[in-house]
Amino acid sequence: MSFDEGLQVGLQLGTTSLSGGPMVKAEKVWKSFGKLDVLKGVDFVVHPRQTFVLLGPSGGGKSTLLRCINHLEIIDAGRLYVDGELMGYKERGSALHEMKPKDVSRQRAKIGMVFQRFNLFPHLTAIENVMEAPIRVQKTPRKQAESEAETLLTQVGLKDKLDVYPAQLSGGQQQRVAMARALAMKPKLMLFDEPTSALDPELVGEVLDVMKKLAHEGMTMVVVTHEIGFAKEAADGVALIDGGVIVEQGPPEEVLVNPKEERTKLFLSKVLA
Repeated sequence: MSFDEGLQVGLQLGTTSLSGGPMVKAEKVWKSFGKLDVLKGVDFVVHPRQTFVLLGPSGGGKSTLLRCINHLEIIDAGRLYVDGELMGYKERGSALHEMKPKDVSRQRAKIGMVFQRFNLFPHLTAIENVMEAPIRVQKTPRKQAESEAETLLTQVGLKDKLDVYPAQLSGGQQQRVAMARALAMKPKLMLFDEPTSALDPELVGEVLDVMKKLAHEGMTMVVVTHEIGFAKEAADGVALIDGGVIVEQGPPEEVLVNPKEERTKLFLSKVLA
């Protein structure tokens, strides 16, 4: 891999599917909070090496759908598969049985997630934040975890911040540490939930640049964002979600440049204004 040769630390990026099929497949996914239906029969597919961007207004269901992918939110109906494996459930006949927490944790371990807020451990340095999960969860030897963490932090532009605590980092730097931390688990899939929304405008570019590199290198990603420029440049597929349904989806050159649906045109006119 290129990525400045840096990801040649043995990371098994999400470039292939063990099942030989899609990396993510949603079938008629429904999710409700009380009487409010947040997702209403959502269908989409993300293939290995693809970057899939979810767009839409606040409250439309984007972040909820993202959290359903790794079973942080439990769906009420439908099916969600990651690399051919049903997330959070075992299927026996036509009945679904929820997995034990340890089995769900095993599934999540191969799915990296970057949130709006950085959620770093404030008492750990940048390199210690990145090393923590591989050591504790994957039982990676400390020396190996430290070496891989240093390589990842170097590749996200933080070689000189290894021993710095989160409070001493800018928002963009903290988000890049969070990305390195997710990558340290060698995920087959990365989920990004509006990773630049909490950043000052001048810091957005440094985070998007890392995400573009990941897309270029073939990491499979599902990204919730309002960054239309990123979607045009890096996405293989785009979906507009509003009111819990996918209004329109397709290649970015169609959805973003020549949308068919009036709702898509209206959303883009406001975002790009």
